[in-house]
Amino acid sequence: MNSESALGARFGSGLEPERVAVCWSDPGDRAESRNGMVSQTIDKPAALVRQQSATRLWRRLREIGLGYLLLAPALLILLVFDIFPLFYGLYISMCDWRLSCVKFVGADNYVRALNDPAMWHALGITATYSFLTVPLQLGLALLVAYLLFQNIRGKSAFRVAFFLPYVTSTVASAAVWAYLYSPDKGLFNNILKTLGLPPLKWLGEPGGVFQLVANNFGVNLPNWADGPSLALIAVLLYGSWVFLGYDVAIFLAGLGNIPRELYDAAKVDGASGWALFRHITFPLLSPTTFFLLILTVIGTFQAFNHIYVMTLGGPGDATKTASIFIFEQLFQFNRYGYSAALSFILFFVILLLTIAQNRAAKNRVVYE
Repeated sequence: MNSESALGARFGSGLEPERVAVCWSDPGDRAESRNGMVSQTIDKPAALVRQQSATRLWRRLREIGLGYLLLAPALLILLVFDIFPLFYGLYISMCDWRLSCVKFVGADNYVRALNDPAMWHALGITATYSFLTVPLQLGLALLVAYLLFQNIRGKSAFRVAFFLPYVTSTVASAAVWAYLYSPDKGLFNNILKTLGLPPLKWLGEPGGVFQLVANNFGVNLPNWADGPSLALIAVLLYGSWVFLGYDVAIFLAGLGNIPRELYDAAKVDGASGWALFRHITFPLLSPTTFFLLILTVIGTFQAFNHIYVMTLGGPGDATKTASIFIFEQLFQFNRYGYSAALSFILFFVILLLTIAQNRAAKNRVVYE
């Protein structure tokens, strides 16, 4: 048997000719030739691995590129209508703006706002509005949602009825409620007259509700004890009526996510209705409640439409919230830079409140 046939019998007929020549060179070079074969045998898989890695990298880059291409329209809208206006508004707030930046004033508008008693009064009205609206709105929504979650007749119709105010035009419904509050022909005063009670001015009453009650007993309270104005109370009742349906819908979704097995096990142990609500429903609803709390606080601090339609911020400044005050500075007094600075101050107030709520609820919200 010759050398090539012997090598083919040992390694197979597919061995490359150049490797055969190397293997049957001088015996002194056999070790070197073997090293050459080993290096060639190792180099070929390494090249294949590099090629596969390059292919995977190219495929990954194509997937990332496609993802960003699909996101491009949304990112463009976000840049044009959110991010750019935000920074442009910040620039306006640092200018003496008269259709263009007449003079760059830096933080002067912010200093002026922080030293403006009217701004602090508007923030106080806004905080009062939020402080009274949030517990009323969320408390009623939780109660209604819990009742509608039970097996009662017509609960679907009730859910639709509660949600209708939320999808109704705010301007239209606010105008209707303003008519209901009318001192002369309003429904609420007609009810009071039927009950033998004196009519109220409602949206035209700047006096505090505590002072109005004390007047019936001939008591005069100090100014700090007057309480919120009746006009503000009337406005927040409307706001709670509008957003009640949305909160009820979210609470119903949260109630539906609570496992029924927990209620069944608790009933076996003798738990009653209140115990079930206190120890199962309310703790497991904490993520839903926290979500609605954040949204409601933000919404009440930004409230504008219905207040403007119903009172224009009056009577006097009884319902002049921060949003109404900013609108007034912009459109009545043409203080563009100042109103922009006020807007950013309101933004930072809401941001701080949101951060504080997140930290306060960190160990109180049950997610599992």
